[in-house]
Amino acid sequence: MSRFKHYIIFSLILFIVSIKTVNAQVHSSQSKDTIERTQKDIIDLFRKKTINKPSDKPKGNGPFFSCMPAIGYTMLSGLTGTFVASTSFYTDTNKTHFSTILLNSNYSQFNQYWFILNTNIFIDRYKLHFVGDTRYYKFPTNTYGLNINNTFQDALSIDYSYLRAYEYLYRKIAKNIYGGIGYNLDYHWNITSDTIPNTTYSDFQKYNSGKHSVSSGLSFNFQFDNRKNANNPQNGYYALVQYRNNLTFMGSESNLQYLLLDFRHYIRFPKSSRNNLCFWNYNKITLSGTAPYLDLPSIGWDEYSNTGRGYVPGRFTGKNLFYLESEYRFSITKNGLLGGVVFGNAETLTQSISDNIKTIIPGGGLGLRIKINKHSNTNIAIDYGFGVGDSHGLIFNLGEVF
Repeated sequence: MSRFKHYIIFSLILFIVSIKTVNAQVHSSQSKDTIERTQKDIIDLFRKKTINKPSDKPKGNGPFFSCMPAIGYTMLSGLTGTFVASTSFYTDTNKTHFSTILLNSNYSQFNQYWFILNTNIFIDRYKLHFVGDTRYYKFPTNTYGLNINNTFQDALSIDYSYLRAYEYLYRKIAKNIYGGIGYNLDYHWNITSDTIPNTTYSDFQKYNSGKHSVSSGLSFNFQFDNRKNANNPQNGYYALVQYRNNLTFMGSESNLQYLLLDFRHYIRFPKSSRNNLCFWNYNKITLSGTAPYLDLPSIGWDEYSNTGRGYVPGRFTGKNLFYLESEYRFSITKNGLLGGVVFGNAETLTQSISDNIKTIIPGGGLGLRIKINKHSNTNIAIDYGFGVGDSHGLIFNLGEVF
């Protein structure tokens, strides 16, 4: 338990120090989050007029649309066709926060298909913030059990359908600070698996009670966010502290409480450039109870499916997940059309909050950024990640990973 307390205290110290640092930076540099007239995006390559003409200026509050069809390959899904669309807009004339709606649809050569709708809406005049995460999966895949030393040879084939519905309502408490309540539903059905005995099969049977599972309950949330543009933060800080309580009277299979901590920090480095040094700390900690197997904390199954670049989603699973990532984002061209990133991450999973941390799992990689919409400062993100045990994969995103 002492190691767990030390980890939480360390995260909170980072939170406090970062807020002080960021507040000193934001006043002088926050305006740099907005469009600069010297910037270009993909649309500019297909029209023969200069960037300085009036039609290149952002038109009011939006909406500003972006879309991206792509073909990629990952170890999880093989060859995959993807279509991502997003819209960003302001809901008030003060242009305090960008609101975003992101739709992601995918189909893979392994007959997997999934649809994700993420919403992040600010109604500043009423001090309200709505956040939504809705998704549907039909997903034959592999799982690797609760032992982080398991290899690809320990894989267990499983199949299921999955519906996630997370909806949150926040009310502004003070500048950049929100408190709110949410409803969280994770529903899996038509769950099947191989029956070949091994340690992964034993773990799956231990936490999986049948052909379906339900986790349903309320969450209480505290959020700090002084980023101007979540599509591509240039500076600022984001923090989310969430307490979730799954309850049997709301349909959950068991009573379960867990804590989610999500801290992010963005620094211009060097200050005179558009380059950014970015940090992400994500932790999901079981306080009491036992989740169904497919709802256990797992790499790649966070709200935006971005943890653990370099590993397939679900490669590592446990009752508690501790995750750190850093990324350096830099310009390749002066007009902002092309950029690059290098990143590194480290994670560990434990079966109890009192367990000693014995194994740190590293990952890393590099990526290319292509400006698809200069008005919302939205990039196409193409990353290639590497992990231990010959793990690697290509990752696509519309907007930055965190």
